[in-house]
Amino acid sequence: MSAASPAPRTFLIGAARERPCTLVVCRGCCCGDPRKHPGTDHAWQLERLRAGAAEHGFVVRTTDCLGPCDQANVIVVQPSAAGRRAGGRPTWVGFAMDDDCTEEVLEWAAAGGPGIAAPPVTLELQFIDPPRDARVRSRR
Repeated sequence: MSAASPAPRTFLIGAARERPCTLVVCRGCCCGDPRKHPGTDHAWQLERLRAGAAEHGFVVRTTDCLGPCDQANVIVVQPSAAGRRAGGRPTWVGFAMDDDCTEEVLEWAAAGGPGIAAPPVTLELQFIDPPRDARVRSRR
């Protein structure tokens, strides 16, 4: 064995090798609820995000309650496989209800998302901490 043995290799197989940036849009008890936020067009927001995903090659998923209901609407921007390899981590965006925020999330995801592209500075003001139980689940 040589003194300078090669570093262990990490291989991603299948879909994980090319996994795109993913937006996880909360549509649980408070997010997306027109009774709680009547001034927001929740259906338009989801349609706009899906149209942007189709155009730019990232993914949009919806999920039930993510937890921080007092910061609704919540969108989690998950890094692509390349973004994760570059150090990107899921980023939680709270209070994501207006058109400007929706467009900034779209622009960031289209540019590559966490680990690949810097987020818009104004979007950074809406970053929130994930609930404690979400952080614990992600370490398992």
